[in-house]
Amino acid sequence: MIIALGIIVILILIIAATGIKIVRPYQRGLVERLGKFLREAQPGIHFIVPFFDRMTRVDLREMVIDVPPQEVITRDNVMVTVDAVIYYEITDAYKVVYNVSNFQFATLKLAQTNLRNVIGELELDQTLTSREKINTKLRAVLDDATDKWGVRITRVEIKKIDPPKDITDAMSKQMKAERTKRAAILEAEGVKQAQILRAEGERNAAILKAEGEAEAIRKVAEATKFRTVVEAQGQAEAIMSVFKAIHEGAPTNDLIAIKYLDALKEIANGKATKIFLPMEASAILSSLAGIGEVLKSASNEEEKKG
Repeated sequence: MIIALGIIVILILIIAATGIKIVRPYQRGLVERLGKFLREAQPGIHFIVPFFDRMTRVDLREMVIDVPPQEVITRDNVMVTVDAVIYYEITDAYKVVYNVSNFQFATLKLAQTNLRNVIGELELDQTLTSREKINTKLRAVLDDATDKWGVRITRVEIKKIDPPKDITDAMSKQMKAERTKRAAILEAEGVKQAQILRAEGERNAAILKAEGEAEAIRKVAEATKFRTVVEAQGQAEAIMSVFKAIHEGAPTNDLIAIKYLDALKEIANGKATKIFLPMEASAILSSLAGIGEVLKSASNEEEKKG
């Protein structure tokens, strides 16, 4: 009896333990009793009736669905291979369990269908350059479709878009040609810019040289003018001094005539074949005649005394 009682107690404890359920902070629990929804369990410890109640836990964390590569035809009839990833989070645990049987599978098929529709509206070049546009449009479509399932699509990312090999080769050649063209344009622009800079440098150098020469000529002219003025002033002062000395010495006509003759001799300098005498020479010559008479009279008086 004691052994049987102990076994019964142990069975009761085991059955009671099966009725203890723990819900984690990122989970929600849906409790059913005899196949009917009873309540939603929040995070914490909960007790259910064994064999009558059943709890289904729903993870509310953000999760990802990998969309496998699939072939899609663009608007310009080019077949490309596209794959993507979908990030989602459950907002209503009741709807995600009771409104759809397999949410991830349904979302995957919905993503594949809408991916074909979105890519089919774009040409190949737009498809390769408009990934952000494709992501935004696909996310909006999926989020609207999965709203009744209690799920929110947070974002959609296109992983890769692979065109056919012949298209890839053609695009590679086109890209190479574009790069060669840009390189040639940049080189031509560089040569042009260098020639412009060189011409501007030569022009500035010529302008500076001309300005320097003009400044040098101006300074030489100013120095020459200053020297001429100084020399003229010196000569004027010398003439005034001579003139003053002559007048203060009260020279006679005889002395002036002799000085005049000395000046004529300097003019001739032994090299002149012709000498033009000014009109005043008659007065000078008359003075010389007077001087001759004086000298002759003095000679006669000396002879008489002898």
